Amino acid sequence: MQLRVAARNHSPWTAIVLGGVVAGTLDIGAAALINWASPALILRFVAGGLLGKTAQDGGAAIALLGYGVQIAMSLIIAAIYVGASRRLAWLRERWIAAGLAFGVVVFLVMNFVVMPLSALARWPHFTVTSFAWNMLAMLVFGVIIAFFARDTTATRN
Repeated sequence: MQLRVAARNHSPWTAIVLGGVVAGTLDIGAAALINWASPALILRFVAGGLLGKTAQDGGAAIALLGYGVQIAMSLIIAAIYVGASRRLAWLRERWIAAGLAFGVVVFLVMNFVVMPLSALARWPHFTVTSFAWNMLAMLVFGVIIAFFARDTTATRN
């Protein structure tokens, strides 16, 4: 059974911006809930990817930088999915399954490539519970991006 929400054929740029901003913003909220921390603390942690550990001592400007970094990364991630979905119709047609799979890929790349290469140079350390919550957050992240990409127009050959 194919779940189909009312189609609004929109541009790839709209899908990238909406998917990236919505998924990225909700991801900050999810991280705050998962870690029992304020969104500002989470945003300073994100900024720490560029600035290192000193970002945790920053104020509103550092948190704002963290939000900018979060949205920039989310837009890049959304652009990758939207670009692929324009060439591979099944990413649009089976957007829920594709979004879930994409969320797993995003989880792996963020935790095992981006974080270790960041200024914080952190390797993930999970408990079973934190792994489950963080994976769930990335599954939702992937589905949100796929949701916005589902009705973009395909590339013409």
